[in-house]
Amino acid sequence: MAEPGRRRRRSEVPDEVRRELRSLGGPRAERYLEQMARAADAFSRGRDRDVLRELRALRDSVPDAPSVRELLGLAQYRLGNYRAAAKELEAFRELRGSTEQHPVLMDCYRAQHRWKKVDELWSELGAASPSAALVTEGRIVAAGALADRGELDDALALLRRRADDVARPKPHHLRLWYALGDLEERGGNHARARALFKRVRRRDPDFADVTARHRALG
Repeated sequence: MAEPGRRRRRSEVPDEVRRELRSLGGPRAERYLEQMARAADAFSRGRDRDVLRELRALRDSVPDAPSVRELLGLAQYRLGNYRAAAKELEAFRELRGSTEQHPVLMDCYRAQHRWKKVDELWSELGAASPSAALVTEGRIVAAGALADRGELDDALALLRRRADDVARPKPHHLRLWYALGDLEERGGNHARARALFKRVRRRDPDFADVTARHRALG
Protein backbone atom coordinates (compact mmCIF):
# COMPACT_ATOMS: atom_id res chain seq x y z
CA MET A 1 0.00 0.00 0.00
CA ALA A 2 0.99 3.48 -0.52
CA GLU A 3 2.03 5.56 2.43
CA PRO A 4 -0.04 8.72 2.96
CA GLY A 5 1.80 11.91 3.86
CA ARG A 6 2.15 12.69 7.57
CA ARG A 7 0.20 15.67 8.86
CA ARG A 8 1.15 18.35 11.38
CA ARG A 9 -0.18 18.38 14.93
CA ARG A 10 -2.84 20.77 16.12
CA SER A 11 -0.48 23.57 17.10
CA GLU A 12 1.10 23.48 13.64
CA VAL A 13 -1.82 23.93 11.24
CA PRO A 14 -0.11 25.29 8.11
CA ASP A 15 -0.58 28.93 7.15
CA GLU A 16 -1.89 27.81 3.77
CA VAL A 17 -4.75 25.96 5.49
CA ARG A 18 -5.49 28.94 7.71
CA ARG A 19 -5.72 31.22 4.70
CA GLU A 20 -7.87 28.70 2.86
CA LEU A 21 -10.44 28.28 5.63
CA ARG A 22 -10.53 31.98 6.45
CA SER A 23 -11.20 32.73 2.80
CA LEU A 24 -13.95 30.12 2.44
CA GLY A 25 -15.40 30.05 5.93
CA GLY A 26 -16.69 33.59 6.35
CA PRO A 27 -17.86 34.32 9.90
CA ARG A 28 -17.45 30.65 10.88
CA ALA A 29 -13.82 30.47 9.78
CA GLU A 30 -12.34 30.32 13.29
CA ARG A 31 -14.66 27.49 14.27
CA TYR A 32 -13.70 25.63 11.10
CA LEU A 33 -10.03 26.15 11.93
CA GLU A 34 -10.57 24.59 15.33
CA GLN A 35 -12.26 21.58 13.72
CA MET A 36 -9.43 21.22 11.24
CA ALA A 37 -6.83 21.48 14.00
CA ARG A 38 -8.55 18.76 16.05
CA ALA A 39 -8.80 16.55 12.97
CA ALA A 40 -5.13 17.03 12.09
CA ASP A 41 -4.15 16.22 15.66
CA ALA A 42 -6.31 13.07 15.62
CA PHE A 43 -4.76 12.01 12.32
CA SER A 44 -1.25 12.42 13.69
CA ARG A 45 -2.22 10.16 16.61
CA GLY A 46 -3.76 7.49 14.38
CA ARG A 47 -7.35 8.19 15.51
CA ASP A 48 -8.84 8.09 12.04
CA ARG A 49 -12.47 7.65 13.09
CA ASP A 50 -12.15 10.86 15.10
CA VAL A 51 -10.92 12.53 11.90
CA LEU A 52 -14.09 11.43 10.12
CA ARG A 53 -16.27 12.76 12.92
CA GLU A 54 -14.58 16.15 12.76
CA LEU A 55 -14.34 16.52 9.00
CA ARG A 56 -17.52 15.14 7.47
CA ALA A 57 -19.57 18.12 8.62
CA LEU A 58 -16.71 20.50 7.78
CA ARG A 59 -16.51 19.11 4.26
CA ASP A 60 -20.23 19.69 3.81
CA SER A 61 -19.83 23.28 5.05
CA VAL A 62 -16.79 24.11 2.90
CA PRO A 63 -16.73 21.53 0.08
CA ASP A 64 -14.24 23.59 -1.91
CA ALA A 65 -11.52 23.44 0.77
CA PRO A 66 -8.83 21.15 -0.67
CA SER A 67 -7.08 20.61 2.68
CA VAL A 68 -10.30 19.28 4.21
CA ARG A 69 -10.93 16.91 1.31
CA GLU A 70 -7.29 15.73 1.41
CA LEU A 71 -7.19 14.93 5.12
CA LEU A 72 -10.60 13.27 5.03
CA GLY A 73 -9.47 11.16 2.08
CA LEU A 74 -6.28 10.09 3.84
CA ALA A 75 -8.21 9.07 6.94
CA GLN A 76 -10.66 7.03 4.84
CA TYR A 77 -7.69 5.41 3.10
CA ARG A 78 -6.07 4.37 6.37
CA LEU A 79 -9.40 2.86 7.46
CA GLY A 80 -9.55 0.82 4.24
CA ASN A 81 -12.56 2.73 2.88
CA TYR A 82 -11.07 2.97 -0.59
CA ARG A 83 -14.12 4.13 -2.52
CA ALA A 84 -14.80 6.94 -0.04
CA ALA A 85 -11.12 7.85 0.02
CA ALA A 86 -10.97 8.05 -3.76
CA LYS A 87 -13.96 10.40 -3.82
CA GLU A 88 -12.27 12.82 -1.42
CA LEU A 89 -8.84 12.62 -3.02
CA GLU A 90 -10.30 13.16 -6.49
CA ALA A 91 -11.90 16.34 -5.13
CA PHE A 92 -8.54 17.38 -3.67
CA ARG A 93 -6.84 16.69 -7.00
CA GLU A 94 -9.38 18.81 -8.85
CA LEU A 95 -9.39 21.69 -6.37
CA ARG A 96 -5.64 21.91 -5.81
CA GLY A 97 -4.47 20.79 -9.25
CA SER A 98 -1.84 18.73 -7.44
CA THR A 99 -0.29 15.28 -7.89
CA GLU A 100 0.76 15.16 -4.23
CA GLN A 101 -1.67 12.37 -3.30
CA HIS A 102 -1.58 10.50 -6.61
CA PRO A 103 0.13 7.39 -5.15
CA VAL A 104 -2.54 7.08 -2.46
CA LEU A 105 -5.31 7.68 -5.00
CA MET A 106 -3.74 5.09 -7.29
CA ASP A 107 -3.74 2.60 -4.44
CA CYS A 108 -7.42 3.30 -3.79
CA TYR A 109 -8.20 2.38 -7.39
CA ARG A 110 -5.85 -0.60 -7.23
CA ALA A 111 -7.86 -1.94 -4.27
CA GLN A 112 -11.01 -1.62 -6.40
CA HIS A 113 -9.36 -3.27 -9.44
CA ARG A 114 -9.91 -0.11 -11.46
CA TRP A 115 -6.79 -0.65 -13.50
CA LYS A 116 -7.43 2.05 -16.11
CA LYS A 117 -7.59 4.70 -13.41
CA VAL A 118 -4.33 3.44 -11.89
CA ASP A 119 -2.62 3.64 -15.28
CA GLU A 120 -4.00 7.13 -16.01
CA LEU A 121 -2.81 8.50 -12.69
CA TRP A 122 0.60 6.87 -13.07
CA SER A 123 1.02 8.50 -16.48
CA GLU A 124 -0.02 11.86 -15.05
CA LEU A 125 2.38 11.53 -12.12
CA GLY A 126 5.27 10.52 -14.35
CA ALA A 127 4.66 13.46 -16.66
CA ALA A 128 4.56 15.91 -13.74
CA SER A 129 7.65 14.41 -12.01
CA PRO A 130 7.01 16.37 -8.78
CA SER A 131 9.79 14.68 -6.77
CA ALA A 132 11.81 11.48 -6.81
CA ALA A 133 10.14 10.24 -3.63
CA LEU A 134 6.61 10.85 -4.88
CA VAL A 135 7.24 9.31 -8.30
CA THR A 136 8.82 6.29 -6.62
CA GLU A 137 5.72 5.78 -4.47
CA GLY A 138 3.60 5.90 -7.62
CA ARG A 139 5.94 3.50 -9.38
CA ILE A 140 5.59 0.98 -6.53
CA VAL A 141 1.79 1.15 -6.67
CA ALA A 142 1.75 0.93 -10.48
CA ALA A 143 4.00 -2.13 -10.37
CA GLY A 144 1.83 -3.74 -7.70
CA ALA A 145 -1.23 -3.17 -9.85
CA LEU A 146 0.46 -4.81 -12.83
CA ALA A 147 1.38 -7.82 -10.69
CA ASP A 148 -2.17 -8.02 -9.33
CA ARG A 149 -3.55 -8.43 -12.83
CA GLY A 150 -1.00 -11.11 -13.75
CA GLU A 151 1.52 -8.93 -15.59
CA LEU A 152 4.46 -9.79 -13.36
CA ASP A 153 7.16 -9.35 -16.01
CA ASP A 154 5.98 -5.81 -16.71
CA ALA A 155 5.81 -5.09 -12.98
CA LEU A 156 9.38 -6.29 -12.51
CA ALA A 157 10.61 -4.24 -15.46
CA LEU A 158 8.94 -1.10 -14.07
CA LEU A 159 10.77 -1.39 -10.73
CA ARG A 160 14.08 -2.70 -12.06
CA ARG A 161 14.34 0.46 -14.16
CA ARG A 162 15.04 2.54 -11.03
CA ALA A 163 16.50 -0.07 -8.68
CA ASP A 164 20.22 0.67 -8.95
CA ASP A 165 22.15 0.74 -5.70
CA VAL A 166 23.10 4.16 -4.34
CA ALA A 167 25.65 5.10 -1.72
CA ARG A 168 23.30 7.15 0.44
CA PRO A 169 19.79 5.79 -0.04
CA LYS A 170 16.74 7.71 1.07
CA PRO A 171 13.58 6.06 2.44
CA HIS A 172 12.00 5.85 -1.00
CA HIS A 173 15.01 3.86 -2.28
CA LEU A 174 14.51 1.31 0.51
CA ARG A 175 10.81 1.05 -0.25
CA LEU A 176 11.48 0.45 -3.94
CA TRP A 177 14.16 -2.18 -3.27
CA TYR A 178 11.90 -3.97 -0.82
CA ALA A 179 8.94 -3.89 -3.23
CA LEU A 180 11.12 -5.23 -6.02
CA GLY A 181 12.47 -7.95 -3.73
CA ASP A 182 8.92 -8.98 -2.96
CA LEU A 183 8.05 -9.22 -6.66
CA GLU A 184 11.28 -11.06 -7.48
CA GLU A 185 10.42 -13.64 -4.81
CA ARG A 186 6.89 -13.98 -6.20
CA GLY A 187 8.40 -14.59 -9.62
CA GLY A 188 10.69 -17.32 -8.29
CA ASN A 189 13.83 -15.19 -8.69
CA HIS A 190 15.12 -16.00 -5.21
CA ALA A 191 18.73 -14.96 -5.74
CA ARG A 192 17.66 -11.49 -6.87
CA ALA A 193 15.16 -11.21 -4.05
CA ARG A 194 17.78 -12.23 -1.49
CA ALA A 195 20.24 -9.63 -2.84
CA LEU A 196 17.63 -6.88 -2.65
CA PHE A 197 16.52 -7.77 0.86
CA LYS A 198 20.18 -7.88 1.90
CA ARG A 199 20.70 -4.42 0.44
CA VAL A 200 17.77 -3.03 2.42
CA ARG A 201 18.79 -4.89 5.58
CA ARG A 202 22.33 -3.54 5.37
CA ARG A 203 20.99 0.03 5.41
CA ASP A 204 18.10 -0.50 7.83
CA PRO A 205 17.72 -3.89 9.55
CA ASP A 206 14.43 -2.75 11.13
CA PHE A 207 12.78 -1.92 7.80
CA ALA A 208 9.44 -3.79 7.75
CA ASP A 209 10.15 -7.54 7.97
CA VAL A 210 13.23 -7.42 5.74
CA THR A 211 15.51 -9.29 8.18
CA ALA A 212 13.11 -12.23 8.42
CA ARG A 213 12.54 -12.32 4.68
CA HIS A 214 16.25 -12.23 3.94
CA ARG A 215 16.91 -15.07 6.36
CA ALA A 216 14.05 -17.12 4.92
CA LEU A 217 15.72 -17.05 1.51
CA GLY A 218 18.91 -18.54 2.94
